[in-house]
Amino acid sequence: MNTPLAERMRPRSFDEVAGQKHILGPKGPLKRLIDGGKLTNMIFYGPSGVGKTTVANLIAGTAGLPFRKLNATHAQGSDIKEVLAETEGLEGIGGLILYLDEIQYLNKKQQQTLLEYIEDGRVTLIASTTENPYFYVYKAILSRCAVFEFKELSPEEIGENLRRGLAFLNEENGTDVKAEEEALRIVAVNAGGDVRASLNALELCYYIADGTITAEDAASAAQKNLMAYDRSGDDKYELLSALQKSIRGSDENAAVFYLAKLLELGDLQGACRRLLVIASEDVGLAHPAAVSIVKSCVDSALMLGMPEARIPLAEAAILLATSPKSNSAYMAYAAAAEDVAKGLGRDMPSRLKNNHAFGVGEVKSPYLYPHDYPMHYVSQQYLPDDLKDRRYYEFGENKSEQAARAYWEKIKK
Repeated sequence: MNTPLAERMRPRSFDEVAGQKHILGPKGPLKRLIDGGKLTNMIFYGPSGVGKTTVANLIAGTAGLPFRKLNATHAQGSDIKEVLAETEGLEGIGGLILYLDEIQYLNKKQQQTLLEYIEDGRVTLIASTTENPYFYVYKAILSRCAVFEFKELSPEEIGENLRRGLAFLNEENGTDVKAEEEALRIVAVNAGGDVRASLNALELCYYIADGTITAEDAASAAQKNLMAYDRSGDDKYELLSALQKSIRGSDENAAVFYLAKLLELGDLQGACRRLLVIASEDVGLAHPAAVSIVKSCVDSALMLGMPEARIPLAEAAILLATSPKSNSAYMAYAAAAEDVAKGLGRDMPSRLKNNHAFGVGEVKSPYLYPHDYPMHYVSQQYLPDDLKDRRYYEFGENKSEQAARAYWEKIKK
């Protein structure tokens, strides 16, 4: 058959949908909404092949309303207007359901054309996107929709669906093909959480198998979706976030794992930039030399290129993960920036101004040159009057910052 297996065995009930138990399980919010007969505008957000279109079809089937589909990757403004024209006179009978796949590809003006119809109920919108809707969907549309996140399926969840797929193929063709557990595991892992890809691979394995799908069959047929990595989308930022949080949490093993995943997926630049940020944001003044060391590792990595770049970057990740941590500089700046945003401290003390350069006469409170005093320190006000008692920086509880604290307390007291 030319129709893909994933399409031929598309679920006919919510119970048959693979994964997504967090929204479709007995206590899932989407399932409870549907069971309660409440139809609202929705946005489905998540990677490809995890059931967004399937669930939209099932919802349409239970609602009993006219159902229209558009794919925003190639839909024109005229296509949208044609669907909207069908709604004339439908206000009193529930209107229609419009499933808009990949809504992020519609521009703001195209999305705005839907507003009036969503408002008066002529259109119930179910939109799907592989991008974060809070960044890519027009806010007026977003505010009128319930957002449900569809998650990548685990290998275990995909494995269960593969068994169902094999049974479907056997029944469809009157055969009794078996599958080794290792073969199903290989297909499930290499699918990268994509149900559609896993079923496509299974069907290929089924037709090349000699009575039993072996691990060797699976290895030759399964598509390695690990490399289906969006360097400009959520995939990238989720991995970078995992790397930073692992280092911040001082877990050197997790740090190396996420670094390896980034580098094996080809994101050398992203890994380098994030390691440099971590050196200042999370290690900071607890180990000030870490910035210089990481910069040297990054320079080496960029000069070497892959695969040798892995070595200095692994050194940098492990150094950062095992270093003492302090975000004192990061927090100090954030607090100061907050006061700047409030408009505080507009006028600095006159002693700090470059008065002599402009021929200004005697300053009421002249600047005292610290190097003329013992230990190169003299007490004087530097912050503006309305902020003179503000403390932005708090010494971190680590050896480096506590040594600096002891030094200055001795001098200033």
